[in-house]
Order: sequence, then C-alpha cells, then structure tokens
Amino acid sequence: MSLRLAAVDLGASSGRVMVADVAAGNLELTEVHRFWNGGVQVQGTLHWDILHLYRETLAGLRKAALGGPLDGIGIDSWAVDYGLLDGDGRLIGNPVHYRDSRTEGVMDEVLRKVPAEDLYAVTGLQQLPFNTIYQLAAERSLDRAERLLLIPDLLAYWLTGVVGAEATNASTTQLYDVTTRSWSEDFARRVGIPVELLPELREPGQVIGPVLPEVAEELGFGSSAEGQDARRVPVIAVGSHDTASSVVAVPAEDGANFAYISSGTWSLAGLELPAPVLTEEARRANFTNEGGVDGRTRFLKNVMGLWILQECLRVWGSDDLQQLLKEAADVPAFGVLIDPDDPVFLAPGNMPARIDEFCARTGQDKPATRAATVRCVLESLALAYRRTLRSAREIVGREIDVVHVIGGGSQNELLCQLTADACGVPVLAGPVEASALGNVLVQARALREPLPDLSAMRALVRATHRLRRYPPQGRPADWDAAESRVFGTR
Repeated sequence: MSLRLAAVDLGASSGRVMVADVAAGNLELTEVHRFWNGGVQVQGTLHWDILHLYRETLAGLRKAALGGPLDGIGIDSWAVDYGLLDGDGRLIGNPVHYRDSRTEGVMDEVLRKVPAEDLYAVTGLQQLPFNTIYQLAAERSLDRAERLLLIPDLLAYWLTGVVGAEATNASTTQLYDVTTRSWSEDFARRVGIPVELLPELREPGQVIGPVLPEVAEELGFGSSAEGQDARRVPVIAVGSHDTASSVVAVPAEDGANFAYISSGTWSLAGLELPAPVLTEEARRANFTNEGGVDGRTRFLKNVMGLWILQECLRVWGSDDLQQLLKEAADVPAFGVLIDPDDPVFLAPGNMPARIDEFCARTGQDKPATRAATVRCVLESLALAYRRTLRSAREIVGREIDVVHVIGGGSQNELLCQLTADACGVPVLAGPVEASALGNVLVQARALREPLPDLSAMRALVRATHRLRRYPPQGRPADWDAAESRVFGTR
C-alpha cells in the first residue's frame, strides 16, 4: 500500500511543506506550501519569527490534508538554534538567530573553562561562534527556563505535546558526546548550563506521538471513509537536522567513494563515515562529526554557501538570477576571488560592498559588473569545496571518485560545473529537495515500508529522480594557482 506522508522542511531562508507518496518502486514528492523565512531585527537582537513558522507549518499541513489522509508527519530544519520553555511549557521569547551578534567573544570565554582539545575529543564538533553551547553561554533567560528544545523539536512539541531532542540535531549543539551518543552533562555543568534543560534524546524513526486533538481539529483532520482515525496521525522523528535528512537522500551507489555537498544557504561538504574521527589533525582542520541516520557520522565542514549570492540579489533588488548566471558563465575565470568563510560575510548586509572591501584589503580590483560578482562568488565557493574535500580525503585516507551535489544549489549549473572542475572528479547533481526526501524516507521505514537501510533508500531515490552529470573540465594547475591566491599555499 502507498503511504502518504508530509515533510515540514524549514531552511534558513524559506520553509515548505511537501507531500510524498511512497510505495514499492515509487517516490513522488509534491510541494503544497512554501513560505518565507528569515531574521527579524528587534531592539538590536536578530530573532526568528517562530510563531510565523508554526502558523505556516499548520497552513501547509492543512493543505496537505485536503488531498487525503496523512499517514505521518516529519519535521526538519537548520541546526543550533533553540527555544526555551518555562515551567508551564510556554515559550520564553522568540528564538534568537544564529547570525545575531550576542555570541561575539563568547567562544573565548567558554574555551577558558573547557579547552578546545577536550571539547573536540568528546563532541567532535567544528568550532563555530554560533554553536549552541556558545549561544547558551550568552543566554540571559536560563534562570527562567525548564527545557531547551531545538527548532524542529519545538514545533513537534506544539503539535504533540511531547518533549524530546532528536539525536542528529542534538549532535550539532557541542553538548553531545558523539561516541556514547548521549548528552555531555559534564560540559554543560562546566559552562554553567543547567543539565535539566537537556531533554531526553530520541533517534530518527521514533514515533514522537499523535497530533494533539486541538491541533487535529484546527488542521481539519477527521475520520476517513475507510475507518482510519486521521486525528491519530503520528509525528515521527526524522533526521531533524536538515543536512542529516539530505544525506539520507544522497543517491550514491553501494560501495562508491563519494563525497557530498548539501548546497543551499549554507554548504555542508564532507563524507559519510561509520564512526567519528576525533584526531588532532581533524580538530586542527576544523572538521565536524555530526550524527547521521542509522548511526552514521557526517564528517564535514560548514562552508558559507549561497547566502552570499542571496544577499547580493537582495541588495540589488534583482530576481533575474538565470540571466545573471548566463552572463557570469562568460566572465573570464579567476578574475576576482574571495574567501567565502571570512567573518565579514557572516551577518546580513550589503554583500556587494563587502566583496569590494575584501578585494581592496587583498589588493584586487573590485568586480566590474554584477555578473562578475556572481562569477566571483561561485568560483570562490568551488575553491572552498575543493579545499575542504581534499582535506577530508587526506584526514580519512579515502579517495573521492564522485561528488554528489544535493539541495537547491544542484540547480545552479554554473556552480555544479565549477565544482567538478575544481575538485577534478565528476559531479552528480540532484535531487533538489533532498532534505524533504530523506525526511519522508525515514518516516516510511518507521511505518514499516520495506526500506531496511540507507542502501535501499538511496536506490529508491536513484530509480525515481533524474540526476545530471558534470564531468570535470579545464586545467587542475589553474585551480591550484587560484586556491593559492585565496588560501595560501598548502
């Protein structure tokens, strides 16, 4: 029998509710609702509008239910951010955005209490100033809080009334032991975070609970003609960090030496491994070990993704990206290059001006046209991917024969070709909606669809979704020289 499943997939710039029909040899995904997401500045603090996200989630689920009874609901989102609940289970304020400035300087304070080497040996996490541990160290509401819920768990709580923390997202907090797959209560105490805030962990595929009666009524759920009580629709824990869900849907062949780039507002570039790599070499290279579905490890680095280009388009007031990409393809290679991970590009703002400032600081002429700026951003991203994946290969000691680019960036033909050229191996692009696909695949298995492992899930994705192959072109020596310009010699 076919399963009808809803995936709530929240990205840092947009959210969507997708409906999937999953059956033997069939995996069809339809978008039923899409909505804006982004930061809201209030009195000097950058927040998420979480009530807007919840309202739009309900609107999407209501539309999904109009097409027929749902068999399950799963929620995934970006990582690290959270809401705090008081003793009555009520939210204490809008969650703060990870791009907010409140964590400036906090990392150094925390590392005086817990050395970086100790943190990495337990959590295996990349040092980023907005990791949850640093946000909590800067938090002013801990004295009123009873529970911490990461964003997908907060929405699941409002749907079901059940408190918990899904493990793949918990692994991004820098408060999670990647070896024992449990909270690191020792680190929480040493940093001054009440251990009682950390909820019980749950694994992908675990049923959280049915939607609450009042939520079911608001969504228009009722009893179906077949006698199914649709009010008992389960909310299922998936790989609730959207990258964990995306990696489930990487359409890799069994036994392939593959790397992946989950390309969107952020780019997550790395390898899937059976266990974390907690060596000093990995720490110094600032690689992260995040939990994956079925006990896998996502060994990766965050690379500033299409965020820079998105901000350029916002400042320009332009929505004609395809024309700009066409023009950028004709711009001479390696004219202007930036380090996309330079801190100057992290916060929202006038990104074209920041690129010009970076060029002035590094002795380059600024891009002459908007198309040249686009070429600069994409070529620089490809260089960052090249550097990251080569470093991952060297640390792990495994060759990379193919790079799978998944997510929204897989539609960007110029970026995919530049990535293949930079990495010197073929790029396979697609699927676009990888996080939603991984979401529903984990739901389907939880509801006893015959998808016993990741291999079976990925085979279903390959059989039902078109991929585009980009063979590498150009001269590796040119990319060597360009990388040296941006990042220095190896």
